[in-house]
Amino acid sequence: MELVVEAEGAVLPASLDLPVGHARAAVVALHGAEAGQRSFFLYEHLADQLPAAGIGVLRYDRRPAKDGDDVPLAVQAADAYAAVEALRRQIGDVPIGLWGFSQGAWAATVAANTKPDDIAFLVLVSSCGVSPARQMRFGTAEQLRRNGFDPAAIAELIDLRTTVEEFLRGDIPRATAQSVVDHAAERPWFPLAYIPRQLPERSGTWADMDFDPTSAIAGLQCPVLLFYGETDEWMPIGDSVAAWRHAYAIGDEPDLTICRLHGCGHQPTLNGGPDLADISPRYTSTMLAWFDRQLPALSTA
Repeated sequence: MELVVEAEGAVLPASLDLPVGHARAAVVALHGAEAGQRSFFLYEHLADQLPAAGIGVLRYDRRPAKDGDDVPLAVQAADAYAAVEALRRQIGDVPIGLWGFSQGAWAATVAANTKPDDIAFLVLVSSCGVSPARQMRFGTAEQLRRNGFDPAAIAELIDLRTTVEEFLRGDIPRATAQSVVDHAAERPWFPLAYIPRQLPERSGTWADMDFDPTSAIAGLQCPVLLFYGETDEWMPIGDSVAAWRHAYAIGDEPDLTICRLHGCGHQPTLNGGPDLADISPRYTSTMLAWFDRQLPALSTA
């Protein structure tokens, strides 16, 4: 079924896949940073697998970014509320939760923290437990390591990213940071730094760079399923798992399940595969089994 999500200042095309007969629950899919279209294969996988298990799936196109900036997490969370409301009108009074991948896991956590009565559960893939700035420092350094660059190059990369962060916070002038970028651009590793060759004219363009995920995790009141690939190339898995276990445990009745996926990186695919055929069978089976355990209790809550 094709429909739209009417969010503040945007009309977002959406697709809804429903089970045959009564739905036990439903999921709204939230987006990775580079996966804003509802046709992304991880969202299609949900639509392929969950309706047969009695779970509806709403996928929608993420709102376009303005001036090349990231869509703020608070806006992504508000769009998720709008998607939940659109789904509720179609599916009625069943538990609705959020599935989020990478950046979408941050947005899903913010949404569930802000409106806990509306979000019944979270399923999060590659949910980072540190700030976006820290995650990008880790992830880009890991790209250099995997491409054979030495510790001296990695130290230069960290200095570069730290300087650019200081400019984006408004702590140093643009000219100072741009001179560091100009120097780094001559290095062979610069394409792996994920820094624009020309910095924006103004600071403050990365509004969420110092977002602390534990502040949102601590307020959660719903069951959570986390997936992490054992060889994730973009985020510090150990620190993220520790952050979740510490912050989520503040709740009165913590219900946190963590699944490490052998043979998977940032996406839940085997050996870095890029499509549906590569999705880890353990990812699918674990998610379906988790729903079977959780939904009877959620439906009677």
